[in-house]
Amino acid sequence: MELDHVETFLAIARSGGFARGSAVLHLSQPATSRRIKLLEAELGAPLFDRLGRGVALTEAGRAFLPHAQALLASMRDGIDAVSAVRGTGHGTVTLALVGTLASGSLTARLSRLSVAHPGLDLRVQTALSAEVSELVLRGDAALGLRYGTDPDPALVSVVIHEERLVPVCPPGHPLAAGGSDPASALAGQRWLGFPSRPGTPGDPYATALQQLLSAHGLGTADFLPIDSLTAQKRMAEAGFGLAILPESSLEEELRAGTLCAIDVPTLTATIPVALIRRRNAFQTGAARALAAALTG
Repeated sequence: MELDHVETFLAIARSGGFARGSAVLHLSQPATSRRIKLLEAELGAPLFDRLGRGVALTEAGRAFLPHAQALLASMRDGIDAVSAVRGTGHGTVTLALVGTLASGSLTARLSRLSVAHPGLDLRVQTALSAEVSELVLRGDAALGLRYGTDPDPALVSVVIHEERLVPVCPPGHPLAAGGSDPASALAGQRWLGFPSRPGTPGDPYATALQQLLSAHGLGTADFLPIDSLTAQKRMAEAGFGLAILPESSLEEELRAGTLCAIDVPTLTATIPVALIRRRNAFQTGAARALAAALTG
């Protein structure tokens, strides 16, 4: 079995089509199709159902997928291990994280890491919690920061922080001064939040927000989906709705007074932030330095 055939299979599976997979690999579509035919012949089963312009994994393709991911991830580990022995490691390390975790305190830690290790090439990729786990499992990221631990036995999850979620409103809002009856003041309010993503059920952050609202009888409240944390803050400042946001992302707005924390303790919660890595992955010096910076 050729590794480039496995890589081609994964590129098509991730992108959803032969044309898109070919573009990712910088191959012609006939070359991509030929690789998949050879791989299917080797495995003795079709891996894709052709659906017009796209493809879907067959039952055999779904069965092969995690093993293909592990195969390429293991090969990357082998390259890293040999580089470490030969002293030729280039110090590149990728961190996958949920975008809302990119607070000032986190970026300050990463900046100090870069200063302390000038040869380290740190790369950051943002994704949802479930996607962060997938990136780490595939070996596309050495480490991940996500909300909640991941029960997958192939991952090691360590809670390194408890993120406080704080309800906020603009100054001048009846809830800004406190003292009002929370139940009546919250009734009829519009809420800003991240839209649901198909195929990612049970996201810990979205679940925590929904549980907070439901506990106050607001599960069916008017909800305005905004897919950007910055846009949610600007919209909340402009009075388009209330929001429940990570406290670490609100330092500037709370200090400047453009947003006010709502004094309803039962609308405040904490959510664990976990650092994850592949259980059997080779940890380069760069990955160990990054892990130390995040957990120190």
